Amino acid sequence: MSLNRNEKAAVVTDVAAQAAKSQTLALAEYRGLTVEALNKLRVDARSKGVYLHVLKNTLARRAVAGTPFEAAAESMVGPLIYGFSEDAVAAAKVIADFAKSNDKLIIKGGAYGGKALDANGIKALASVPSKEVLLAQLLGLMQSPVSRFARVVAAVAEQRGAGAPAEAAVAEEAAPAA
Repeated sequence: MSLNRNEKAAVVTDVAAQAAKSQTLALAEYRGLTVEALNKLRVDARSKGVYLHVLKNTLARRAVAGTPFEAAAESMVGPLIYGFSEDAVAAAKVIADFAKSNDKLIIKGGAYGGKALDANGIKALASVPSKEVLLAQLLGLMQSPVSRFARVVAAVAEQRGAGAPAEAAVAEEAAPAA
């Protein structure tokens, strides 16, 4: 069923609003996927904050015109599902992870930072850890020297504490002999 002019305008404004607040666009061809598989992909995308939508390519091109995602306009050919995300890697990760388990979903490309990405670029972006993981790794790196220093200080204090009674016993033995 085709959309009338007002419905098309509403779709374009909705997608343009989503594109305005997103960092990443990932495109994938969904030809041959079952409805059940597409629903599973949508549920996964929704849980990770990814706006996933099947769009007419002409409407998608109009929606991303004037945005950093305009660079991906050449990739907008064929039956595509569009994934927009505010997180830099979420859209790429959702589509790439689903494509690993379902060979009918074919990654076509996307855009990040005003640059068009091919399928390998989307896969590379998907392999980057999420923001939370990167922050946890950074915190671990920052804590590592401090915790090592604390362990060394504790070990030195323990050695001195263990050595002090032995030295006192030696000093007591030497005192009566003198």
